[in-house]
Amino acid sequence: MKTKIIIAFSGLLLSTSVLQAQDCATKAALAYDDAKAQRYDQAYQPLMEVKEQCPTYSLATFQYLDRILKHKLENAQGAEKNKLIEENIQLMNDRLKHFPNKTNEADIQGEIAWLKYDNGIGTKEEQFKAFDDAYKASPESFTSPKRIYAYFSLLVDLQDEGKRDLQDVFELYEEVITKIEDEENKLAQMLAPLVEKQETGATLTGKEKQLADNAEINLSAYSTVKGSVNAKLGQRADCDNLIPLYKKDFEANKTDVDWLKIASERLSAKDCTDDPIFFQVSEALHRAEPSAKSALYLGQLAEAEGKSSQAMKYYTESAELEENPRDKARVYMRIADNYRKGGNFSQARTFYRRSLDAQPSNGRAYLHIANMYAQSANNCGETTFEKRAVYWLAADYAARAGRVDPSLSSTANETVAAYKGRAPQKSDIFQAGKQGETIRIGCWIGESVKVPTL
Repeated sequence: MKTKIIIAFSGLLLSTSVLQAQDCATKAALAYDDAKAQRYDQAYQPLMEVKEQCPTYSLATFQYLDRILKHKLENAQGAEKNKLIEENIQLMNDRLKHFPNKTNEADIQGEIAWLKYDNGIGTKEEQFKAFDDAYKASPESFTSPKRIYAYFSLLVDLQDEGKRDLQDVFELYEEVITKIEDEENKLAQMLAPLVEKQETGATLTGKEKQLADNAEINLSAYSTVKGSVNAKLGQRADCDNLIPLYKKDFEANKTDVDWLKIASERLSAKDCTDDPIFFQVSEALHRAEPSAKSALYLGQLAEAEGKSSQAMKYYTESAELEENPRDKARVYMRIADNYRKGGNFSQARTFYRRSLDAQPSNGRAYLHIANMYAQSANNCGETTFEKRAVYWLAADYAARAGRVDPSLSSTANETVAAYKGRAPQKSDIFQAGKQGETIRIGCWIGESVKVPTL
């Protein structure tokens, strides 16, 4: 008898479960259609019921609810807004619980941190910890420009309130700037072949155009955030603050390699190289641990003293030892700048290109190459037309600068316009009968440029 009751009860539970699943499927299908059509008010309650009754039915339930809650938040105020924020946070945590294999935990943490920050929930300390936890959980997933800025901005605010040390700010600054530039480099690397394809006159496929457009949009976002991070850091990292800070702590840390690295890097980055503390820190670092960085700093000291050949020796050593692409690119830029200022454009271009190999988003390298080409126009070509054609090539390089580094877009656009103004115009092309031809530019440049078609 007892067995029959258990079987009957189990059957009832199974039947109820099946009916509930069928009910969820029906509700979900109708609610998904409403959500797709942006009938959010109609979709909201049924989706909430599906989430509660059948949380594992489909990931789409959570995706549509997330869209609906964000829509509702746009116009909500006061208690209603706070309720929706809590619902959104709970929704994300539930998604992580029921669909862990289809949910990035670090991204969820970052989104929750942003919701709290954007809506002023919790103290700055709590908001910072939320971003810090998200970043440390998965630095590679922490790519949102707005989250990166909020993370850094909160720490600066805490330092202003006396709750964090200035050194903490410097350390996080290095991390977020490196993160931003790493993301910029990935995008620039993806964009470079597409730009080159366009410059040959070829048409991008629909997919390629979408990739190029997205890359440029994201590069622009990172460029804006980088500017905001630097603005937030502001005068905290100028020589007037750095020099006293490191002078005060030098004796206690002169054998601490980690401290010496940070101090020398910050002093170098801000060109605080004239003060004796920079020499003390650099020399102590090179004694303790000769490296790419210490060679760079000794190169800067030699350059400041007018010992250019010795400086170039140290810079070359630094570039060869450096393993960090971003820092390697900067050393190559120093070497290239020295060659450029000395009038050795060919060698300068070699090192600007090496800098670009290490950091594809380095638009300044493209601008310098463009400028050297423009300066060489009168010396590269047999005829006036050929000499002026060099400006087309210079304009192409200047245009690349703005595309890989949107912070330079204004300068790049002005430069492009100026160079195109000096290049042969339509009447010149018509008279020379050169339209569509490829002109080989001689001298040290050694590149070709295609004459525009009329």
